[in-house]
Amino acid sequence: MNKTKKKILFIINPISGHHSKNKFPDMVNELIDRSKFDFNFVFTERPHHATELANRAVADGIDVVAAVGGDGTINEVARCLIDTNVTLAVIPFGSGNGLAHHLRLPVKPQRTITDLINNGHKEKIDTATMNGVPFISIAGVGFDALIADSFAKDTRRGFKTYAKIITEEYPNFKPDNYTLILDDSQKIECAPLFISFANSNQFGYNAAISPKAKLDDGLLDICLFKKPAIVAAPYVALFLMVKEIDKTNYVDIYQARKIQVFREKEAIVNIDGEPIMMDKDLTIKIEPLSLNILLP
Repeated sequence: MNKTKKKILFIINPISGHHSKNKFPDMVNELIDRSKFDFNFVFTERPHHATELANRAVADGIDVVAAVGGDGTINEVARCLIDTNVTLAVIPFGSGNGLAHHLRLPVKPQRTITDLINNGHKEKIDTATMNGVPFISIAGVGFDALIADSFAKDTRRGFKTYAKIITEEYPNFKPDNYTLILDDSQKIECAPLFISFANSNQFGYNAAISPKAKLDDGLLDICLFKKPAIVAAPYVALFLMVKEIDKTNYVDIYQARKIQVFREKEAIVNIDGEPIMMDKDLTIKIEPLSLNILLP
């Protein structure tokens, strides 16, 4: 390989989202600036395969690793690049694409090559961990973790599937009790619908749970979301979509660098849209400016 060029590896998750990625390599071959890059492609074959591939890419001295998929794929790749010199490129091909929407990345695949890969610049962003497990965008407990778990088990992708699961699970969901300690000082007792620990501002589908969250401020936004009555749900959903949920009485938002969460029992948590079983007690920490990312 020409040493004056950057080496880029595209890690492609063929089953994320609902768009085929079979033609993606042909599009890259056609549009990428070959004077700047030597490049290769690899398709994931199983859960967590992207992490194996990204770890190998770091060891092999790859300059840029492009995650082609949704927020779960991005997490699997990005966790290997934290505190390294390797740069993450996000090619949004998932269902919700929360991180891509927050970063205002191009969603058309052609533009991700021409604007992001060919002409992008590198910046640093924060990442975070929950009990040592990295997340880039949002982690959470409560109802959103239940939805992440149900969505992961459903063979169908897309917003309609999310909406169907929420409609089915919402009426009978009983919030749990939580105790939070923020930065070893502030204590909060609550029983919300869910708690989001937001590094970026949204879940995906442009639903912004913490509209003012920033990826480079060294802080996490802790969003305590109260359970609205069913009749108020459309009203609340509207405020999520127009990025003004923080102006309602349905969410309380705090900021901290470290959060301890004490729950009644171990349960599923949501890590960048992926469900993971964790101990009842949780520690969430911000890792300031720990990841290189490519931006247009």
